[in-house]
Amino acid sequence: MAVSPEGTPCWADAMFNDIEGAKSFYGDVLGWTFGEAASEFGNYIEASVDGKAVAAVVPPMPGQEGTSQWCLYFAARDAAATAGRIRDHGGELLMEPMQVGDYGTMCLARDPGGVLFGLWQAGTHEGFGAMAEPGAYCWAEVFTREPEKSDAFFPAVFSYRSKRLEGEMDFRIYDLGERSVLGRMRMTDDFPPEMPPYINVYFTVGNCDEAVARATARGGALRSGPMDTPFGRFASISDPQGAHFSVIDITTLVGEMPETTDVG
Repeated sequence: MAVSPEGTPCWADAMFNDIEGAKSFYGDVLGWTFGEAASEFGNYIEASVDGKAVAAVVPPMPGQEGTSQWCLYFAARDAAATAGRIRDHGGELLMEPMQVGDYGTMCLARDPGGVLFGLWQAGTHEGFGAMAEPGAYCWAEVFTREPEKSDAFFPAVFSYRSKRLEGEMDFRIYDLGERSVLGRMRMTDDFPPEMPPYINVYFTVGNCDEAVARATARGGALRSGPMDTPFGRFASISDPQGAHFSVIDITTLVGEMPETTDVG
């Protein structure tokens, strides 16, 4: 597997106060199996589907307990240089680039509107071992109340081109070369005011309705959907520890693809 181009979503992880509960939930809902905790790296635990790496879960460091949240990582050829662009364009570095053994180099940051994300400069760990397969990452969207900040920041840091989805929603798609890699959605008044901006990660499932049923039976909360779209049938869920994510069946396509307009 080749290293992903700069700016490509390449990994996802989340911190959970109840790590065994998270393993049980995602194992049941997405079919993940889990490796051994890497004690030298904060008890980081990799999740796999059919032997291919798809995500990771990790317990919080003492004093860092709080609401769980998925973090999406973007590929960086040179994490230090990309971190410099983050600073230059108004982002905040939460963790300076840090080498993680021979696996690679990571960095944590927020965009100017407060959206958390990571960088990953690959070493021996190149990122997702599978994408757009059941249980694996498929897509992600930036949810923000300050879309103009994200629209200026992410294309400046990662050389994305931006296009607007025609319709009533304030939604943009960021392209890297000829490939669409990330969406951006304005958070409306439908979102509770206390909910921070975030990146919503989509995981692929074979059947959206069945995945929702498994999630809610195990303590998850259905936030929206299931709904049919030209991109697939999807639903948004909160897991029992408060982490938001979506599931999508990319084989069930309904409706015409929407028109888009290039905006930068």
